[in-house]
Amino acid sequence: MNYVIPQPPVASLPVIGSDARFPVRRIFCIGRNFAEHAREMGATVEKDAPMFFCKPADALVTDGADVPYPQATADLHHEVEMVVALGGGGRDLTAEQARAQVWGYGVGLDLTRRDLQAVAKAKSHPWDVAKAFDHSAPVSALVPAAAVTIGPDTVLQLDVNGARRQHATLGEMVHDVPEILCALSRLFELKAGDLVFTGTPAGVAALQRGDRFRAELAGVAVLEGRVA
Repeated sequence: MNYVIPQPPVASLPVIGSDARFPVRRIFCIGRNFAEHAREMGATVEKDAPMFFCKPADALVTDGADVPYPQATADLHHEVEMVVALGGGGRDLTAEQARAQVWGYGVGLDLTRRDLQAVAKAKSHPWDVAKAFDHSAPVSALVPAAAVTIGPDTVLQLDVNGARRQHATLGEMVHDVPEILCALSRLFELKAGDLVFTGTPAGVAALQRGDRFRAELAGVAVLEGRVA
């Protein structure tokens, strides 16, 4: 097929133990999925009404590349999250169907222009400019779900310049992975290639130029990088 402009490259993630890559279709994110983080942001958790937002697939930062400090902000924050990669999809999924769609896992940062988010909140505006900017989604290489065991005791953590910033277990999530996928599938038709950021624990804080970070989903995936 011919296009009138050059076709954009396909966003993708490396896969541990394979030369093949995982093509990324869309990036979905859930907000306020750890109660302590919701409280530190002055918000409350609504168990029956999960809150979602999206990032573009080309916001990914992969393969250990530097993360450029974004324009239009003086308050870039880190939010470490487990990332779920889907190998299938559907609408109105049951919990059992949702589990079957999970292809693999990784760890990522939902980078946030916190000052722009505060302005948006104050004006009751959407959060897009605070969340969906260029290079706002660094993600590790993915691990196939069949190769790992994820459970409520699995640790999610982030170190910045060697100091621990965030630490929690997945059992602290308000909505677990099947619940997240079920809720998303009532709003969107999920498809193979979708990524889902599953929420961040307390301890979010600012990143500065030159900072080095190490995000880890214990026993599963590690993401290391530098803010350029």
